Amino acid sequence: MEYERHVGGEVHRVSHLFKRMLDDGMPPEMTGVHGQIIGFLRHNAQHEVFQRDIEAEFGIRRSTATGILQLMEKNGFLRREPVDYDARLKKLVLTPKALALHECIVARIRAVEAQATQGIDPEQLEIFFSVLDQVRRNLEKS
Repeated sequence: MEYERHVGGEVHRVSHLFKRMLDDGMPPEMTGVHGQIIGFLRHNAQHEVFQRDIEAEFGIRRSTATGILQLMEKNGFLRREPVDYDARLKKLVLTPKALALHECIVARIRAVEAQATQGIDPEQLEIFFSVLDQVRRNLEKS
């Protein structure tokens, strides 16, 4: 019996492999979302970032963001610091622990990307990205 392949199933399997490989060696208190938020905060370090920015960037509700950020604070990945111009606002600041972890995450991402793309010609990779972009656009239409 021949197995019929589906784009969604293949994307899911590859995504699962990426996640497993990226999680390998990370601290147990670290989740994928934590890593993404650390990356976002590091990328935007020249600006003040607030909880509402996390909500907008990741498309999550206020209550979800609150829970994630509280856990990250508890695990020592970030601090909430008041700003002098509005007592209601607290900017999100990465701790040295998170900054060091960010370097490990970036190195791990590069290693997994190198392994995943090994033996693939740059032209083939561009075609792959082009096809993925089209799949995403098709799904965003609905």
